[in-house]
Amino acid sequence: MPKRGAGALSSIKERVTQRLVNKLVLLFTSIIVLVVGSLTVISYHIVENESVENSIASTTNNLLLVNQNLEDYVQEMGQLALPQLRYNEIMSAILDEDQDYSSQMVIDTYLRSMFYSRNDLKAIYLYIVDKQKYYTVSKEANTISVRQGFNEDIPDQDWYKSAVDSTRNQSFQSLALKDTEIGYPLETEDCFLAYHRVLRSISSRQPLAVLSFYYKDAGRQEIMKDIPVAEGDHLLLLGPDDVPFYMDDQAFYARMRQAGMLDQIKDGENGQFTWQDGDEKYLVNYNIGEHEGWKLVKPIPYRSIYETATTTRNWGYAIGGVFLIVAVILVTLTSNAITRPLDRLSLQMKRFSSGDFEAEAPVKGNDEIAYLSRHFNEMVKRTNDLINERYKMKLAEKNAILKALEAEINPHFLYNALQAISTQALKREMFDMADMVDALAQTLRYSINGKEMVYARDELSHIERYLGLQKARFGSRLQVEYQWEDGLLDLLIPRLSIQTLVENSIKHALENMPDGIRIVIAAELQGTQALISVSDNGPGMSPTRLKEVLASFDEEWEERESGNIGLKNLNTRLKLLYGEEAALEIRTDASGTHIKMIIPQGGGSRV
Repeated sequence: MPKRGAGALSSIKERVTQRLVNKLVLLFTSIIVLVVGSLTVISYHIVENESVENSIASTTNNLLLVNQNLEDYVQEMGQLALPQLRYNEIMSAILDEDQDYSSQMVIDTYLRSMFYSRNDLKAIYLYIVDKQKYYTVSKEANTISVRQGFNEDIPDQDWYKSAVDSTRNQSFQSLALKDTEIGYPLETEDCFLAYHRVLRSISSRQPLAVLSFYYKDAGRQEIMKDIPVAEGDHLLLLGPDDVPFYMDDQAFYARMRQAGMLDQIKDGENGQFTWQDGDEKYLVNYNIGEHEGWKLVKPIPYRSIYETATTTRNWGYAIGGVFLIVAVILVTLTSNAITRPLDRLSLQMKRFSSGDFEAEAPVKGNDEIAYLSRHFNEMVKRTNDLINERYKMKLAEKNAILKALEAEINPHFLYNALQAISTQALKREMFDMADMVDALAQTLRYSINGKEMVYARDELSHIERYLGLQKARFGSRLQVEYQWEDGLLDLLIPRLSIQTLVENSIKHALENMPDGIRIVIAAELQGTQALISVSDNGPGMSPTRLKEVLASFDEEWEERESGNIGLKNLNTRLKLLYGEEAALEIRTDASGTHIKMIIPQGGGSRV
């Protein structure tokens, strides 16, 4: 079974990778998946970190502001409990209240004034220590009533002992826990805090009475309403001694206390830490008040903090999935469009390899595939021409033409005869005649030497001898000027090429000008081309004649006319020797004719 599975996997892999289009789709799909996945993961972590930092910053600032308000609220409790302006009167009334009715009225008025001063009080109790008697003021049936009572168990209450033992003569009692004992007949379900204040004798410093203020939970809610609590968040209000004064979930608070998490809240510091509660991980932010040391603690589950990052990640995956599907479709279409010409080229190559030399790939566009197709077609064409009999005939014909051009003038017997005539002229002291005969003999010998390519200096020497013969005929009517660059004297050029151009000027210009002409033979190097020109100031060619001469360059050799044989001959030789880059250019007008021979690559022959 494992071998069979491996074989099936190998077969699938071979089918997928045997076509170029499948490889391209697989490649681009992998790149897209890698890019989209990487960007999504990176953006998720970035948003995740930013979410944590933003949550810490916003929660810290929020807890700081709310805790400042809370401490101001607590300080107001202490200020309310101190009878600063009527302290002696109040203390005297407490001492004499059982004997003097006016003292009772002072206490009554005092309690009412404090109760009326705030709207967040549930009740105020004034406990007289040595008489175990208390006064209370509260709201009953829309009226404010002051009542009296006795309770000898008050000194046994923990809050009482804490207040009496306090160096600040005060204590805070939490009413957040159920069944909290207060010692007074008061329902405290809607209260969150009781503030107890000890009133002492100025002289003996003994406690005379204890004021107890019971604050409604509405006051706390008003202060803490600015702390946003989302689903899963928790909020704790702890006193300076870590007693809970508010908790949204008593079981959660119990777990935190049992795990010792509250021990990480260090006095005098604000900050945060991470706590794991079962499967839930919390970021616990806390703030400690500067004056009283009240603590606001807000545990936030990380899943809530990461919710934005998770949503962004999920959207990223969704968008990436859609983008991947669209991209795969586009990549498939594009890959098919790219590989379709390759498939056609591959098919034609198979035809060519099987012996079909008429195979030709369609060429569209100018890209690399079109370049390959174009060169494949050229290769097929050239191969077809090479094995075609017609090409063999053309090759033989070109070789025959080249040999014929080289051998057009081959009069050995005439050269020998001229040598004999020169000897006889010297015997008879006819020196001018002997020089002319020698020049003609050298000219004929140069013509029959059999070399196709000669140095430019040799060709120019031949032209000087040739023009010497022509000057003997035309005299001063023929003027010649040389403008040949010294660096081109060793240039290899076709033999008799310059003579052909000079003959053209003599035949078509000098013979038609009774006053004579001036011929300029020049050569210069431009880039990778050698430019050799022969110019005259003759009458020039007519447009019709020029058109006929240029048209003769494109005719088959068998169709050539005798009148154009010189220039046609030279143009054909240049094409055979140097290829299509070589050419003859003719420019003519009433001021004369300028014929330029272009030799590519500095004159290097491919023959």
